[in-house]
Amino acid sequence: MAKAMTKSQVADHFAKKFGLKKKVAVQFFEELANLAYSEAKNQFTIPGIGKLVLVDRKARQGRNPATGEIIQIPAKKVVKFRVAKAAKDAILSGGM
Repeated sequence: MAKAMTKSQVADHFAKKFGLKKKVAVQFFEELANLAYSEAKNQFTIPGIGKLVLVDRKARQGRNPATGEIIQIPAKKVVKFRVAKAAKDAILSGGM
């Protein structure tokens, strides 16, 4: 299995692909991340990849694995990433 690309490798790929300086590509990804963080509460979509959504989880009962004791887990908000259908299809069919 191949290793995952590092942030530096991804930035280098985009810099070469679009004729940018690597520093500009890194800044683009940093700004994309910042925008996603600030807009996640309203859903943030990256077309063709997926979207970040904020989800409310209900309170529930759980079990402490060490003691077996039943505990109450409080309600909370969580961030989820939902993969776009186009991305699933492309990845599961062997890529582009």
